[in-house]
Formats: sequence, C-alpha cells, structure tokens
Amino acid sequence: MIDSAKILPLSFTRFLARVYIYRISTEAFLAIEPSGCISLSLSRFHSKVVKEMNSSFKAHSMFVCAVNPFYVSTIVVAGNTYMASLATAEACDSNAALIASGDVRCLQPIFQIYGQCRAFSGPIVTLKVFEDSVFVRELLETRGDGRVLVIDGGGSMRCALVGGNLVVLAQNMGWAGIVVNGCVRDVDEINGCDIGVRALASHPQKSNKKGIGEKHVPIHFAGTLIRDGEWLYADSDGILVSKTELSV
Repeated sequence: MIDSAKILPLSFTRFLARVYIYRISTEAFLAIEPSGCISLSLSRFHSKVVKEMNSSFKAHSMFVCAVNPFYVSTIVVAGNTYMASLATAEACDSNAALIASGDVRCLQPIFQIYGQCRAFSGPIVTLKVFEDSVFVRELLETRGDGRVLVIDGGGSMRCALVGGNLVVLAQNMGWAGIVVNGCVRDVDEINGCDIGVRALASHPQKSNKKGIGEKHVPIHFAGTLIRDGEWLYADSDGILVSKTELSV
C-alpha cells in the first residue's frame, strides 16, 4: 500500500482531472487517477518555479503537501503527452548567451492572455494563413502531444482565426497552447478551457474557409522569426522561442 503521507504537489499546463501523486524513489513518481495510472518523466527544476506552480496547484483545489525540488517536464495521460512550463524570466536570466546568439528570442509584448493556463510550453507547429481557418482546424484535429500551434494570421484585425470550438478541440487533442498573430472569438468559452491561448485581440466575426495557407513553414511576427520544431515558452511575463528545449 502506498503511503498517503508521500503525496506530492504537481501542476503543469494541462491538468485534466484530480490526480494523486506519490513519491516512490528519489526521481520516480507514480500518479494515479480514477481511470488508472499515468506515466511520468521528471527533471530537476528551480525551486522558485516549483513554488509558483505549487501556488497555482493550491488555487485549483488539488492535493498539496509540500514543495518538492523536482518538477514534471512531461506527462502522458491516456496516450497524450503534455509539457510542463518554464518561467520565461528565469529562462532569459539563465540563457543570456543563447539570447545574444539569437538561439533564444523574445516576442514583442503585443498579445492578450486567454484560457485558464497562463503558462505553457512545447514544440512549435507553425501555420501561415490569412483570414482563413481551414488549416487551423486540420492541424488541431491531429494529436497535439503537448505541442504549441503558432499561427501567423498576418495580424488581421478584421475577423477571428480561432474560436471556442477550436480551442475545445485543441484541449481535447492534447495541444499545450495556441499563439495567434490575429484575433480570437468566443472569449468566455476560451477562458473556461484548460489550455493556454495568446492572440492580439478578440473579434466577433468568423474567418473564411477557403483552405489557403502554408503549414510547417518559417513565420515572422512580433519582431521574431519562428521555425517549425523550435520550442515556445509562454507565461504572464511574455513569450519566448528557443532553437532547442531549455532547462534552468
């Protein structure tokens, strides 16, 4: 029988349900949910990050016993992979050389925050469209595996590229987040979703459905070049992209 006194705090970008976390060794944990077991992959994280996540954890009325110097980097639930988030300010402080070389780049602070997850991260999937949401849906209908869909919508303020239905779809398919160089709509519905969303603004009008656009291509907005397969980190301080996965 597992000792309930060893329940540990855990929070990451998409917690689907109440989960009990047990420490079974120095770097091994077991998570149990009503439907069965969850596999975990662990990595060391700065205690400040863990404390911040612990506060968020408490806010969601999850079980918390103590701050632990380990933080979950990935978690697999029912075959879907979700990525933990890394504090952008700390990432910048710890990777000054990468910022100087351009391997880590901060997006200009032009985005509004939507969705319940203020912090999220993951490998980037790029999409370039203009006032056309067909490819947005096509990508979000695929398994997210903790990735982030980054959409260059040309900065259009004339319609919304992403609405509530698409965000619910993204949540259910295991996407960690969506960043839109454009607008969203159905804000109240989006804000009820357990996913991170960034966009320039909201707009009530829906987009066209012509099926015109480019997937997995380099895109450029918010003063930053963004490539498919790079990593994105977002939180309340802002958004940064990195050539490779970062650690603190």
